[in-house]
Amino acid sequence: MIMNLRNDADGIIQESLAAILPDAAVEKALRGHTFGTGRIVLVAVGKAAWQMARAASDELGTRIDRGVVVTKYGHIKDDIPNITCHEAGHPVPDANSFAATQEALDLTEGLTAEDTVLFLLSGGGSALFEKPLIPAEELKDLTEQLLASGADIVAVNTLRKRMSAVKGGRFAEHCAPAQVFTIVLSDILGDPLDMIASGPAYPDTSTAEDAHAVVKKYGIRLSAAATKLLDTPLPSELPNVTTHITGSVRELCAAAAEAAERRGYTPVLLTDQLDCEAREAGRFLAAIARTHAHAGSFAYIAGGETVVQLKGMGRGGRNQEIALAAADGIAGIPNVAV
Repeated sequence: MIMNLRNDADGIIQESLAAILPDAAVEKALRGHTFGTGRIVLVAVGKAAWQMARAASDELGTRIDRGVVVTKYGHIKDDIPNITCHEAGHPVPDANSFAATQEALDLTEGLTAEDTVLFLLSGGGSALFEKPLIPAEELKDLTEQLLASGADIVAVNTLRKRMSAVKGGRFAEHCAPAQVFTIVLSDILGDPLDMIASGPAYPDTSTAEDAHAVVKKYGIRLSAAATKLLDTPLPSELPNVTTHITGSVRELCAAAAEAAERRGYTPVLLTDQLDCEAREAGRFLAAIARTHAHAGSFAYIAGGETVVQLKGMGRGGRNQEIALAAADGIAGIPNVAV
């Protein structure tokens, strides 16, 4: 029985992920969009950048004049016609991040109002797409401080965008007067477009006060120059940008519910806004399982983003910590899998 539950859980996860794959999402978005008469240049950034660019190339073909892909090491599978592909540092930006970003800036320089920048954005873009306004070593130190602090992704990006020449809407501002059609594969709760990859093509909604509050709350060390950048205004309007969002946690949870129902379970969405320590999330799921262990064939679904405060050099990541915490809570209970 346990193996059947495990197989069902694995199947639900695989079907859910397949439903929001970047390939299908990009193709669907492009089929509903009409481009202008000018050039189309492509910039794809993030861990799914290669897949998104490949799908765009398959759909648009030679309409794409040129393009640049910036993705994580080990994520490029093949060449794409007319598109240069780069791998760079994640979660900490490196020299390749800076060089690839500069290439994207050069590509989108001097465009006209008839031209379009097809901007494909996915998780990981904050590290991969970067032109820092502070020294590289200071940016690396800031990123490492934030990752180790337990700060959520919104807090992290509130600071990172202020240290960058491309984040917080500055990339779209650079592309003007060209139109920017952005397809976003969301990886943040609630899909805040100014925070996904630190919002290179979306007006900023955070404030200088928000940035100072993050520094204070998490004890972040900044130089005098970096502290001054916290007060620098970011674009509040970007009339040249159109955005299509897909692949969100909400869509993933909905796909999981459909997959569970096909297997004979009654799906129950607990939340698509889970936002807490990974250990607490595991305990929460175990508590739900204990309460309803004998209620019938139910699939309880929770989506979101958990955090872990790093101590030492342990193995694994957030989901592994969730699973271990849940395992303690469901030990000895039959017919339950997390």
